Amino acid sequence: MAHSDGRRPTIYDVAREAGVATSTVSRALARPGRVNARTRDHVLQVAERLGYRTNPLARALPSGDTRTVALFVADITNPHFFGIIRGAEQQTRAAGRTLILGDTEESPDLESGNVERLSGSVEGFVIAASRMSDGQIRELASAHRLALVSRRVDGLPSVTVDHEDGTRQIVEHLASLGHTSVAYLAGPRRSWLATERWRVIRETADELGVRAMRLGPFPPAVEGGAAAADATLTRDVTAAVAHNDLMAIGMLRRFAARGVRVPGELSVVGYDDIFGADFCSPRLTTLAGQFDEAGRVAVDLLFDGRPRSAAEVVLPSHLVVRDSTGPAPRTAPGRTPAVRP
Repeated sequence: MAHSDGRRPTIYDVAREAGVATSTVSRALARPGRVNARTRDHVLQVAERLGYRTNPLARALPSGDTRTVALFVADITNPHFFGIIRGAEQQTRAAGRTLILGDTEESPDLESGNVERLSGSVEGFVIAASRMSDGQIRELASAHRLALVSRRVDGLPSVTVDHEDGTRQIVEHLASLGHTSVAYLAGPRRSWLATERWRVIRETADELGVRAMRLGPFPPAVEGGAAAADATLTRDVTAAVAHNDLMAIGMLRRFAARGVRVPGELSVVGYDDIFGADFCSPRLTTLAGQFDEAGRVAVDLLFDGRPRSAAEVVLPSHLVVRDSTGPAPRTAPGRTPAVRP
């Protein structure tokens, strides 16, 4: 039963009522074999009469078996992470575990701080789109069970959507439409994906005789799309590849406000195929992947027990062609004589 002030009874209340030390109560509840039968029965009766309930997490801490997994995402407001969260939650629930979700706000310091703060309270950590350096991640992985999503560090468990083949599909799609000049609007400076995507864009563009340039970094959000769009219009390009769909949608809005026709004057491509990518105008061409599956696999990797060299999983991706890409115009919008406000 609760106290008259509404407070739930504690282990100290049980110890006081039973006339024993709190350590005795703790042993009677968590390790009954270490207390004589008469004392154990007495403590259990008092605990039941007071309505005291033990904390499963607290009992589990000494062994590390907390049945809890933590998932950290770089930006909880980004729909890209919704599938990863859903998949991870489904898999932890299927394994009889509970998922704790944290938003690291694109900050490597928050990532590492959250891991250290929850150390001992959870069985393992899944970090999606980590902004930490490889060295920081390896240091944490040496002391904690860790799996990565949308990030790869040699020798550590990770799951990624195939950004290499997917990015190649994007450049090939644009080249097939006659585009010979492409801009990549990069995401955060610490983004591993931004670096890898630009590498593949540059290599594929070279193979196909397409001129590619990198602009940015820009915030990976709708608000960042306006600056990305304006930067694009200062360059002699006919196609723009945004770091993610949110940025691409922001670019579409800005182009519409400035009277730039998409795809008539400029083609736009995004990444992630988030909810709403086919609701904007024009509907967004974007790279899709199995992000729910990525969340599920990442949780499995935490407890898989396979050799670390075999723990890098790459899931397929595919380009979803919609209305924001079309044949290359004769002149890039940044070179047209029209005056734009």
